[in-house]
Amino acid sequence: MPYVNVGEENSGKIDLYYEDHGSGSPVVLIHGWPLSGASWEKQVPVLLEAGYRVITYDRRGFGASSKPASGYDYNIFTQDLDKLMTELDLRDAALVGFSMGSGECARYLSTFGSERVSKVAFLASIPPFVLKTPDNPGGVDERVFEEIKESIARDRHAFASAFLADFYNTDVLGGQLISDEVVRASWNLAARSSAIAFAECVPTWLTDFRDDLPKIDVPALVLHGDSDRILPIASTGDPLHESLEGSHYVVVEGGPHGLLWTHAEEVNRALVDFLG
Repeated sequence: MPYVNVGEENSGKIDLYYEDHGSGSPVVLIHGWPLSGASWEKQVPVLLEAGYRVITYDRRGFGASSKPASGYDYNIFTQDLDKLMTELDLRDAALVGFSMGSGECARYLSTFGSERVSKVAFLASIPPFVLKTPDNPGGVDERVFEEIKESIARDRHAFASAFLADFYNTDVLGGQLISDEVVRASWNLAARSSAIAFAECVPTWLTDFRDDLPKIDVPALVLHGDSDRILPIASTGDPLHESLEGSHYVVVEGGPHGLLWTHAEEVNRALVDFLG
């Protein structure tokens, strides 16, 4: 299996697992929490068929990547991404971030610029800023995130079950657009993550990306479901589109947070159209 080294912790290396398939212009897919690169199952074959080189990777702490006890913030995540981009010498690449992965997209372009990047797509995004503050009244109350951390500390596996129900809106879409087996597979990905990474990623959701966005100088796609319970569109997708001048905005009707699976056809069509 291919790995790229991004650092060391005591006597062990910190390696990121990645997959690199196809040829053509590269597309880097950056997964959401608490999943892994395997969560792009519905997108990878379509992008390969469309003639792209498709790279997925597992964020540190998740999937088959190393599980260190530190390094869980967006500056480190972005450095990890840059090491992958540099190791593979990717040029004219499209960055596609889902949920938490959209944060790497914003911070990467802000920090490293667009020398290697030609386009960026934000799917069910976390930028610009989800926390409710005096200058961001449309955000989410901080107490919500405190309760999440408390629930994870008590029983992260039980929390994952409840989280995934809202991730996929199973009360509405279950048995139609999402099966019990897919939800179980997502739970298995979550359970495979490091317990430390699972918990330490929660505070990163409060990262303020508003200063990063003006530095994005490549065409951008913003895609969000209007039934997203995890990152409500009014707090994320709408303000992100407004912040990125000229961005293409696709609102998926009835789309939950986990629309990569439930609304894969709409997502894939929008993504291929944008990349093309």
